[in-house]
Amino acid sequence: MQEPLLLCATNRVHAGIHRPAVGGLVNQPNGVPAAELGPVTWRRSSGGGPDGESVEFALLDNGDVAVRNARDPQGPALIYTPAEISAFVHGAKAGEFDDMVTGRPD
Repeated sequence: MQEPLLLCATNRVHAGIHRPAVGGLVNQPNGVPAAELGPVTWRRSSGGGPDGESVEFALLDNGDVAVRNARDPQGPALIYTPAEISAFVHGAKAGEFDDMVTGRPD
């Protein structure tokens, strides 16, 4: 049996799991067990609390970025392209997600 492959939105291969893409997008949740990513270095913001109230990021060998919940390090990691991470960071720096922190819409 051939090992399955994971395709993210850009049809890149990840972690031995295949999820078919429809219209260039993954048609199933993009979750890979973090342990299946192999030896990666996870980093988190210094702003997270002592109870793991944070998300963690890991740069993958192919340049993509894995994101996981710090409270569930063995749980799923979402895989994003550098362009997707860049768009998110740009939007965060511009304050586009501030309402998610304050709990109030803009």
